[in-house]
Amino acid sequence: MGNRKRLLEILADKSFMYSEEPTFRLASGKMSSYYVNCKKTAYDPEGINLIGEAVCDLAEKYSPDAIGGLTLGADPIAVAAAGESFRRGKPVKAFVVRKQAKEHGTKLPIEGDMHPGEKVVIIEDVITTGGSAITAVKAAREFGLVIACVIALVDRGEGGREAIEAESIPVEALFTKEDIFHQFRVKNETGKR
Repeated sequence: MGNRKRLLEILADKSFMYSEEPTFRLASGKMSSYYVNCKKTAYDPEGINLIGEAVCDLAEKYSPDAIGGLTLGADPIAVAAAGESFRRGKPVKAFVVRKQAKEHGTKLPIEGDMHPGEKVVIIEDVITTGGSAITAVKAAREFGLVIACVIALVDRGEGGREAIEAESIPVEALFTKEDIFHQFRVKNETGKR
């Protein structure tokens, strides 16, 4: 079985939740009948390794200096990709964009060994409206980083990709909501037999 297919299976099994009624409140405030909590996969030993491989595969064509995004969703993904890049002999640093700059210490909005002018990939676990990715993009640009692209694990297909692309940034997604739904149905049909 391919690693990407296995990652989709883990996402559908561990991270995907579905209800007939819209019971899940999204970060945007909108109610939805499904929710994808990628942290359940990103903190799973097999899942995190597969994420690192898949994100590195997408990021390599942009030749970034670093990979990171808005804390908390991007943190394990960025670290997994940085670790995988090192194993491949093409090290890429990880960084975190704080939601708020610290009031003490360096007071920086970006954590990691980052320097203005470096080219970066912004990571997002799930794109819905694109708000979190755009927040990370703006903070990274203010710091002086050059944004190569945004990579998401899942694109819900609800306008977020278009909002990010309106910032003149290409968007890559490992999976769409249709991919997750399909795998969820396959899992449920197989389980009923």
